[in-house]
Amino acid sequence: MKNFEEMPDTFYLLGSLFVIANKMGTLLDRELEEYDVTSKQWFLSVIIQNFFDEPPTLKEAAQIMGTSYQNIKQIAFKLEEKNLMRLEKDNKDARVVRLVLTPNSHSFWAQTSPKGAAFMNSVFKGIDNEQLAVGRQIMQQLLSNINDWE
Repeated sequence: MKNFEEMPDTFYLLGSLFVIANKMGTLLDRELEEYDVTSKQWFLSVIIQNFFDEPPTLKEAAQIMGTSYQNIKQIAFKLEEKNLMRLEKDNKDARVVRLVLTPNSHSFWAQTSPKGAAFMNSVFKGIDNEQLAVGRQIMQQLLSNINDWE
């Protein structure tokens, strides 16, 4: 096996992004297991709660989450089964489906919030605000580069 120090930075960083995504998903799934929700269900709820002033469409949520319309639809159906989300037809265009967090959802996520905060603190432990700001700039540029391909 090759030494990671010999690997070009771009290869190391790209590989690390995949590893981090996989490990974070697994760890977060484990933390949320007691609540019977997955990391993807949690992430969709967080996006809806924090990125939108009104209930988003499936397409809007998919764009922010970086996944397909069909993936969002499947995640949303699972949340609907748990009474944490409703899928509603748009008032202006019946072909459009909007994702609405239920009142039950708000209290549920408030209950899980301490665990989510502890998870975030663990992930970013030892990283100061200046490093976080640089990391944010790098992630913004990576996302911009990826968006240019689409």
